[in-house]
Amino acid sequence: MKRLFQNYINTFEGLSREVWWLALITFINRAGTMVIPFLSLYLTKSLDFSLSDVGWVMTSFGLGSVVGSWLGGKLTDKIGYYKVMIFSLFLTGLLFIGLQYLDTFFTMCIGIFVVMLVADSFRPAMFVAMSAYSKPENKTRSVTLIRLAINLGFSAGPAVGGLIITTMSYGGLFWVDGITCILATIVLIKVLHPKTTTTLDEIKVEHPESAYSDKAFLVFLVAMTLFGIIFLQYFSTIPLYYKDVHFLTEFEIGLLLGMNGLIIFILEMPLIKWLENRRATKAGLMLLGAVLTGASFLVLNMTSWVGILIIGMLLMTIGEMIIFPFSNAFAMDRAKKGNQGEFLALYTIAFSIAHIGGHNAGMQMIDRIGFDNTWYVITFISVLCMILLLILKRMLAKPHKDQ
Repeated sequence: MKRLFQNYINTFEGLSREVWWLALITFINRAGTMVIPFLSLYLTKSLDFSLSDVGWVMTSFGLGSVVGSWLGGKLTDKIGYYKVMIFSLFLTGLLFIGLQYLDTFFTMCIGIFVVMLVADSFRPAMFVAMSAYSKPENKTRSVTLIRLAINLGFSAGPAVGGLIITTMSYGGLFWVDGITCILATIVLIKVLHPKTTTTLDEIKVEHPESAYSDKAFLVFLVAMTLFGIIFLQYFSTIPLYYKDVHFLTEFEIGLLLGMNGLIIFILEMPLIKWLENRRATKAGLMLLGAVLTGASFLVLNMTSWVGILIIGMLLMTIGEMIIFPFSNAFAMDRAKKGNQGEFLALYTIAFSIAHIGGHNAGMQMIDRIGFDNTWYVITFISVLCMILLLILKRMLAKPHKDQ
């Protein structure tokens, strides 16, 4: 057991001090955004919004995320990642505190849009910062460490948020969210300095290429958008399937979803380190991740045995552990050719676009064609994603002019 633990610790070796600090800041930030999981409950219970109204608010959420990711990328290339991260974190804190004072449908739509616009401008800046602070050979594992911080934040946030709502009401939730974002800003200013990047990884490009002229990168973005639509079903339609078809309780559903975060926390870093030592390409590994995630939906229609839910969750979790770190690392590698902010903003926008349509599309399909047929459609979308990733793999294998 001691040797196993030591091997696990060894997978984190070589990561720069700045990446560890960035992971801590990301953890504080993600744990602080605990309003988000309770947003629909807050809107329906505290503000008496209809489900239709909540749907439009969530659309505003997704649109704000898209615009914020795009704006964050532009600003990162103009004024640098450091300033963007500071302004985004600090303003997000103030906006979260102010959000509790909005109580009409129109003002809430505008408010959520603005909050997400400012909050998600942090993401491309953070990815550029991570690329700058990481040694080239450690970038995939640096991404994995940041994902561990995000997963821990998302696990701790809702638990603490539920306690705050019980003891302090929803108003306390907004205050704690805002304060944690401001605290993350203070930590960032105290421990990270942009000048340290010059000794690690040069990020300026004399004659930058536009991300829009990179054909391989555009194919990659479409594939990631499709994957985002598939993956997001585990946050919207899959919990309904657990409850309505297999009659699981909320506690049992929570255990299944919690298993995902626990497996990622324990196994993702060793898995990524092991895969990095193989000869597979990033495109090939992303293809494997898409196959496993698509299979997680197909197996649900094979039997009514409740244990298949665990198998499906395991397939999805392994697929997620493979595709996210290597897709992120691929985006950072392509970004070396041009403006890093533009490339990494488009990468985050791909998932924001999936967020806008993915939840709603899944709900509409379940309502009209049922769960089983919906899983077949999702499997078909995963096949399209696989085809695009296979095309990407072949494009990258060709001479440079075709890439």
